[in-house]
Amino acid sequence: MNKRDYYEVLGVRRDASLEEIKKAYRKLALKYHPDRNPGNKEAEEKFKELAEAYSVLSDPEKRARYDRFGHAGISSAAGAGYAGFDPFSTFEDLLSEFFGFGDIFGTTTRRRSRVRQGADLRYDLELTLEEAAQGVEKTIVIPRLERCPTCRGAGTAPGTRVSVCTTCHGTGQMRYQQGFFTVSRTCSHCHGTGTLIKTPCPECRGQGRVEREKTLEVRIPPGVDTGARLRIQGEGEAGTGGGPPGDLYIVIHVREHDVFQRQGADLYCTVPITFSQAALGAELKIPTLLGDEEILRIPPGTQSGSVFRLRGKGMPKLGKASFGDLYVNVKVVTPTRLTREQRRLLEELARLEGQSDAGDDGKSVFEKMKDIFTGQ
Repeated sequence: MNKRDYYEVLGVRRDASLEEIKKAYRKLALKYHPDRNPGNKEAEEKFKELAEAYSVLSDPEKRARYDRFGHAGISSAAGAGYAGFDPFSTFEDLLSEFFGFGDIFGTTTRRRSRVRQGADLRYDLELTLEEAAQGVEKTIVIPRLERCPTCRGAGTAPGTRVSVCTTCHGTGQMRYQQGFFTVSRTCSHCHGTGTLIKTPCPECRGQGRVEREKTLEVRIPPGVDTGARLRIQGEGEAGTGGGPPGDLYIVIHVREHDVFQRQGADLYCTVPITFSQAALGAELKIPTLLGDEEILRIPPGTQSGSVFRLRGKGMPKLGKASFGDLYVNVKVVTPTRLTREQRRLLEELARLEGQSDAGDDGKSVFEKMKDIFTGQ
């Protein structure tokens, strides 16, 4: 499903200031908050969409990438860290900034779990048309965050453990009574996790993940086209707090070919022929993307621009055992340089055809032109 434009989601101009973005998000997030719309799946999805848009447009670096590259700029391997955010934490942090508390509804107490799934990653892979037709194995290198081998993702130094936050007593939030409302805000000591790492791991510095490069062998099936996405489960970034890893999405880009043009599973090409081949007929050897040659028989009297179809000689259909067709457009090429013998023969042909306005059939040049266009 295509994502909506983030500026459109929040209802702001593309040159909106940060304050305008915050104001628009706060107003809409309050309207669609799940606590105000219990059981309303549409409102819940809208709330998540708003939080995602705000998480990008409120960050100057992410916003700059989004303005330049769109959604692809923030979902690539270099910028995929925005994925996997907590929409409730995003909302509560903004409320805390405005009002000094995080939950104005008083119906839930959320603890920000350190267990989160890793971000999905995107890798753009360029292929030749031949590779897309035959299928290919590619070696790719993915920069990503992996589970720290020293602490195994715990974030603590070997032999130590996480401690319960003494400020919020492990709840991740501080609750207050204000009139008829019970309000809460994220614990500033543990940042909502309810736990603290007193002795962080020296390798990952308490993050539980380290930057590494992963080399993968990827099998690309025959028939892929530009825009195709291949999902490799579990090859995204490592999760936090023991959470599962994300997935890797390989987005295919097929380069343009010097000879063939592609439309779905069908291929098109233009082949030059001489005047004599067009007049007398000929057999042409037509190369295919699968490496073999196909014989194309040109009948006598073929006109320039005629199109011939070679069945089953196009691209393989992705996931199927069938192929598209190859369409050959023949173009009669007029020579620009003639030998003396070629010129003599053509002059003799011209003499036989007759150069007057009226030929043996008694028709004028204009009458012959009319016959051509009317098919008579």
